[in-house]
Amino acid sequence: MSFGEPNNPYGPPPQQPPAAPGYGHPQQPPAPGYGVPQAPPYQQQPYPQQAYPQHPGGDPYFQGGHHPGGPAQMPRPTRVAQVLVGVIALAHLIVAGSYVWVLSRWDEEMLKAGVTDDPDVERYADLGKGIVVFMAGLATVFAILGVVLLLQYAKGGNAVRVCSIVYGSFAIVTGIFMLSAWGLGLVLIAVSILVIVFCAKRESAGWFRRPRH
Repeated sequence: MSFGEPNNPYGPPPQQPPAAPGYGHPQQPPAPGYGVPQAPPYQQQPYPQQAYPQHPGGDPYFQGGHHPGGPAQMPRPTRVAQVLVGVIALAHLIVAGSYVWVLSRWDEEMLKAGVTDDPDVERYADLGKGIVVFMAGLATVFAILGVVLLLQYAKGGNAVRVCSIVYGSFAIVTGIFMLSAWGLGLVLIAVSILVIVFCAKRESAGWFRRPRH
């Protein structure tokens, strides 16, 4: 038995002829556009910080309810209140001067009225003289307090504003007692009310509460 015979079952398998051209499906190249290339990562743009708009009709000294630096110059209402405090102090100085003038003529007038002849009447006269002295001293103190407040408006704190409101309230009482003094009482009452109003404004509060370095 020979290995070269074609019908030998024990021989090597016969070689297959090469495949003809076009036999089978050749490998196709990838279709154009197959597989989209990965896009570059998206970079998020930072949002610019926007300032809060001022409330329409709001106070320029209180934007958003707080002003970190406070007003650089004294507001107009505060300046007016300062001038009116000076007017009240001047009015009290005039009142004190009028009481002093009354005291300077007290003894002479009592002598003309014959008060010194009656001890009981003289005792009441001395009591009246003491009241006039007290009112003169009180008016003088109020005049001095007004001058002190006037000088503290440029550098004082919130206590100056509060004291100005209290000062105006007491000045109203003085004006009531001075209603019969040539209209001075009415002027004093009107000026005192204006001081209270201007000191209660938010512009004045911002001025006296501003930070000090």
